[in-house]
Amino acid sequence: MKKIIAVFGILLLVAAACAKKVPPVAKPIPPPPSNTSADANRPPTPPTPVNEPQPVPVDPAGADAISSQDLDAINKNSPFQPLFFGLDQSEVSVDGQQVLNANAEIMKRYPTWVITIEGHADERGTAEYNLSLGERRALAARNYLVSLGIPADRLRTVSYGKEFPFDPARTEEAFSMNRRAHFVVTSK
Repeated sequence: MKKIIAVFGILLLVAAACAKKVPPVAKPIPPPPSNTSADANRPPTPPTPVNEPQPVPVDPAGADAISSQDLDAINKNSPFQPLFFGLDQSEVSVDGQQVLNANAEIMKRYPTWVITIEGHADERGTAEYNLSLGERRALAARNYLVSLGIPADRLRTVSYGKEFPFDPARTEEAFSMNRRAHFVVTSK
């Protein structure tokens, strides 16, 4: 009995596969309205133009001297002030806040610039300690700028510790110049 049902099922599948499918019939499109003989010689009327506002061309004279420079030139004559720190300090002082306020204004004027804040230390202390101190200094500057409304994704930090002194002399004056956060434009 199972064989008969199986054979019957196979025959049904073969018959269904062999059945001809009838393609759909397309409906005819009515002809366009007839024109009079005078209209037949006239070219078609063009469509009505759409009045779109025209973009205002950018005035290249409106660009300032800084924004037109390449990154090397901007960083060589940096508009940013360095932020100096006391010995073994990473907190932003009142004077340092004024420096960062001025740097934030520059960053607001050039909203596409990405800045790397380099943390530096003087040569006293171990390399590990100075790298950690440089990182804390760079992060303190970054956090203060973020609190002023500068987007965090525009600020990068790196610590160089004592590796790149501003002044290589071994005097207290040189040491005070080396304890800093330095601002570098890395893209614009």
